[in-house]
Amino acid sequence: MTSIYEQALGESFHRLHPRIRERFGFSSRDRVASVGVGTMHRIWHNRLVSPALRLGMARHIMFPHSGCDVPFTIENYAFVDGYGRETVSWIRKFKFKQAIRHFDATMIYSKRRRRIVDYLGNKQHLAVDLQISAAPNGGIRIVSGEQRFYEGLLGFRIPRLLTGTAEVVEWFDDEADRYRISVRIRNSIIGTLFRYDGTFEARMIETSERGIPLDVKPLREEARE
Repeated sequence: MTSIYEQALGESFHRLHPRIRERFGFSSRDRVASVGVGTMHRIWHNRLVSPALRLGMARHIMFPHSGCDVPFTIENYAFVDGYGRETVSWIRKFKFKQAIRHFDATMIYSKRRRRIVDYLGNKQHLAVDLQISAAPNGGIRIVSGEQRFYEGLLGFRIPRLLTGTAEVVEWFDDEADRYRISVRIRNSIIGTLFRYDGTFEARMIETSERGIPLDVKPLREEARE
């Protein structure tokens, strides 16, 4: 079974740096995970959106904090969810002095949409279409598209003006022997809403035959893509 990122990128997957291919090239059958530890050199948010970020904080969807040199961890596990979909976790923890904040997500490759869908938060209330490409430096570039909200029987597309477009670029710095990541979320009216930049080291670990840690999986899984 190929990884969801190789499915999305096709032949372009081989243009990625070898260390990026390693991080994005495994599936649930490989029984491995990528665990990273590093520092976000700068985290910044626009105070105009602090109330919205505060609402999302309870469900591990970003947070209304800014800071410099913030310790950071990331856990990427591949597993099959309750609907039989190949899934990759993105469990991100930012260790501010006053609290540890989470930004969690799970990604699947949707055959119907022919792209990766990113479920944000620990209850998968927000589903975001992703456009993925190989960056010129051998990194991976991810740009968000349409966003949908799901809760019970309720489901609707969120108007573009009420959302932000996220651009994520992750690459490997051979000279520093570390991964680098840059995240920007922008709104067409307000401008930059949220951003962070940092570096980290990552290692591949073997996962147990019993499965992945329970705190990696979302509390609720959403069938709608």
